[in-house]
Amino acid sequence: MREAAFVRQNKEKWIAFEKAITLNSQINPDHLADYYIQLTNDLAYAQTYYPESKTLLYLNSLASQAHQQIYRNRKESKNRIVSFWKYEFPLFFRQHQGMLFYSFLLFAIATAIGVISTVNDDSFVRLILGDNYVNETINNIDNGDPTAIYKSGGEFGTFIGITVNNIRVAMFAYAAGVVTSIGTGYILFSNGVMLGAFFTFFYNRDLLFEASKTIWLHGTIEISVIVIAGCAGMVMGNSILFPKTFSRRVSFVKGAKDGLKILISTIPFFIIAGFIEGFITRYSNMPVWLAMTIIGCSLALIVFYYIVYPIILNRKYAS
Repeated sequence: MREAAFVRQNKEKWIAFEKAITLNSQINPDHLADYYIQLTNDLAYAQTYYPESKTLLYLNSLASQAHQQIYRNRKESKNRIVSFWKYEFPLFFRQHQGMLFYSFLLFAIATAIGVISTVNDDSFVRLILGDNYVNETINNIDNGDPTAIYKSGGEFGTFIGITVNNIRVAMFAYAAGVVTSIGTGYILFSNGVMLGAFFTFFYNRDLLFEASKTIWLHGTIEISVIVIAGCAGMVMGNSILFPKTFSRRVSFVKGAKDGLKILISTIPFFIIAGFIEGFITRYSNMPVWLAMTIIGCSLALIVFYYIVYPIILNRKYAS
């Protein structure tokens, strides 16, 4: 879109917003926050397509005034956090859903490689998962409880340990983007191969359904969010490789901030996954319908928040 058309399309909204701020009118703080989200979207668009323009300078100034107005009138500790997950992040993430697809595609390809490799060479799983893990799992299978490894340890300790470890893996996937998307791609690829080898190991022993019913209880969110963390790293990595109209330094700073915001969004989901693994997964003898319900709800939560909801919210504010 040409700059003139962009200004013509939005100027009435900007002028009305500017008057509400400069005249210190009693605008509802929640409405002000909604308008601010629209403004920041326009600002991000202008930064991308009209750098060094007067439009960008104007929107920067207006956004700064709006920011001061919002945080003078709203309680930071409560409403800011709610606003981030309810409005700010979903609106922001819409522009990075394409990168999420590529992150998922790479992970899926790696998983397929893990499956094919293990099908053709059963010793491949030992190379990927290690002899200790494989031997312990074989012992559990011989004892009639293939997923007994998820029942060891205390519930709360497992919850904390798993949550911290998952967040650490996600941070590593993001940080690897510093060496461009190749670093994050390697993390996604290695985890995908591991996943494919893991499930094929159970398939070769006719235990795929039994293992899946238990492991996907927590794995649905856990694996999904690792892919999302990979998206965060690729956003940062691509900012180095493809700076577009920005200098490479400016592009990297922007990409790092965007990626960090994506990473932060995953923390509640890792906590949920850790809770499920610590307190629920150990009950592998639960009815199949209950396990499938938990798995289905977990998948629906991820798909809605990271795919459907950002689209709905952006359409709402674009109209």
